[in-house]
Amino acid sequence: MDEVRMVRDAYPEPAPPTARDIARAKALLTKAPRRTTPRLWWGLGGVVAAGTAATVAITLAGGNTTSGTNTPAPSGTVRLDTRSAFLAAATKAEQQPTGKYFYADVVEGQAYIMRPKTGTYAITGATTEDFVWTGAKRGMGEAYYGRDLPAHPVSDQDKALWRKAGSPTSFRVWSGDAYHTYTAKATKWSSDGPNRGIISKGGGEFMGQSTEKLQKLPTDPAELAKIFLSDSNKKMGIAAKLPPAATANLKMQKVAGLVGWTPTPPKVRAALMRALADQPGVHAIGRDTDPLGRQGVALAAGEMTATRTGEYGGPKAEQGTYRWRKVDIFDEHTGALLSVQTELTKPGGPYSEMKPGFIIDYQANRSAAWTDTKPTPPPALPFDLR
Repeated sequence: MDEVRMVRDAYPEPAPPTARDIARAKALLTKAPRRTTPRLWWGLGGVVAAGTAATVAITLAGGNTTSGTNTPAPSGTVRLDTRSAFLAAATKAEQQPTGKYFYADVVEGQAYIMRPKTGTYAITGATTEDFVWTGAKRGMGEAYYGRDLPAHPVSDQDKALWRKAGSPTSFRVWSGDAYHTYTAKATKWSSDGPNRGIISKGGGEFMGQSTEKLQKLPTDPAELAKIFLSDSNKKMGIAAKLPPAATANLKMQKVAGLVGWTPTPPKVRAALMRALADQPGVHAIGRDTDPLGRQGVALAAGEMTATRTGEYGGPKAEQGTYRWRKVDIFDEHTGALLSVQTELTKPGGPYSEMKPGFIIDYQANRSAAWTDTKPTPPPALPFDLR
């Protein structure tokens, strides 16, 4: 029996969002799983060893940074341990401005392994971008956009092996107990709303939450932990007690949604970050790199085990056991959430040929912030497959 499915059956997900929530946010936070591992909403960047004791040098003036225990810190810097570096980022988060509108531009992707005779390589498929904004008050408007992005090789090495395989532009993969095909073709923005995606009378609400209520949340980490991070089964929205690592994953998921994709005030975001850092099973790991190549300071939950069997079909290459962890990466200069990533920690099963740190899936913020200017969707991401 697939261990992941056993956990999923024993501990059901929280009640699904309403149809209105799904339509309003283009399924930004609630897209169905594209893989066997239970999706806790978000996944992976560069390699960071579990339990690392590395330090990070933070420039007091917000300038350049260095990492590593043997790298001298430049003048005007102070060396911080991994936890202190993360808390310093939280301090930066509470200093960010607010505005009339809040927007989030989120890219997500799922890794798949291609195994042609010419050599195994990884692609990022099921890649989508969602853009959503809302006015702070009712009547200021809101809009929701989405599009598919091209499937593409993950790294330069993968691109070289992709070329060796004949540079295919269509990728057939096993995912979610069935075969799917992803292509190297993007789609145009699609939108919800009658006026180019804009709901002119909207605003003042986000994912069913009143922005006014969000503005009134407490700024004390302990109070926020009681509201959002209680181990109470009822408050965590689960039917039975989960293992500690799974509970930590859920808490990281919840805070990522509140900090990265919800119009919470800067001081509330900072307090949520501090509350998360204090949770059992969540620890600072120093620097990590997100799928868009940006470095930041990170928190990680404990390792989880996933086992794929042949019970639900699929090729033998997709079967076996591997271990993974969830990682949240934050910009050390602004405290903004960069990415939520699922990192491979012990290769095996479908990822037997990958290395620890391989990105299994992710949701990354291209940007998310308050602004006084009505937001517009960004241009296409540059995925050049030549």
